[in-house]
Amino acid sequence: MHSTASDGELAPAALMAAVARAGVKVAALTDHDSVAALAEARAVAAELGVQLVNGVEISCRWDAHDIHVVGLGVDPESSALQAQLAAQMERRRQRAEQMAQRLAKLGFPDLLAAASDGAPQGIPARPHFARALVAAGVCRQEKDAFAKYLAQGKPAYVKTEWPGVDEAVAWIKASGGVAVLAHPHRYKMTRTRLDRLIRLFAEAGGQALEVVSSNQDAASVRQLAGFCTQYQLHASQGSDYHGPSMRWVQVGRMPALPAGCQPVWPLLGIQELSS
Repeated sequence: MHSTASDGELAPAALMAAVARAGVKVAALTDHDSVAALAEARAVAAELGVQLVNGVEISCRWDAHDIHVVGLGVDPESSALQAQLAAQMERRRQRAEQMAQRLAKLGFPDLLAAASDGAPQGIPARPHFARALVAAGVCRQEKDAFAKYLAQGKPAYVKTEWPGVDEAVAWIKASGGVAVLAHPHRYKMTRTRLDRLIRLFAEAGGQALEVVSSNQDAASVRQLAGFCTQYQLHASQGSDYHGPSMRWVQVGRMPALPAGCQPVWPLLGIQELSS
């Protein structure tokens, strides 16, 4: 789940209220490269009877693919983790400046300030630039902004030099967390390449795969369950909820893990949790 500390639509308190209304008893907040929302979320969750799992979703790079590794049960006060997340934010800031420069060369100057307005920590990502392009009348819809300017291979796209998957796993484990490879089927790889990624992740000390995530078909779930067995990994579920506009994802409604999967929650000290 994501809050306004990254690219979510709900502030941490509102997100925890939505979780409680849905009857969820245990939830993880995993903002992108940030643990800034955890303190507020934890305070509200405790009042509402929700057990909050500290989390983060770290951006990585492997074999020309942007990869996300989720850390569950991390210590948000870990100075080493905080230093690495600060470095991640600096990478995001530099990328935003480069995108703004490319858009300026295309004839759209002064978009950085507009894109930064309302962005987490004032550091805009591509969706914020897309909204700025729509607001400036350059594009009719945000999807048009991506299609013309911001998607990979388009003139304003900037590749970020993210750390390797093994580095992200090391950061998570050093902060006391459990490393989970997020939504593996969204990376649009062949089965052979996905196998290579999961093997590298497991060899680096990764402990779980996100077997069930939002908008995923049954065949993908079965394949990922098979990878868990093959590489002796635990299985995770993640809604990847960003807010009410994602009408296809509802808080608290997730398919069960396939039979035979070893759930990740016992690694977090959660012994009794229905899948």
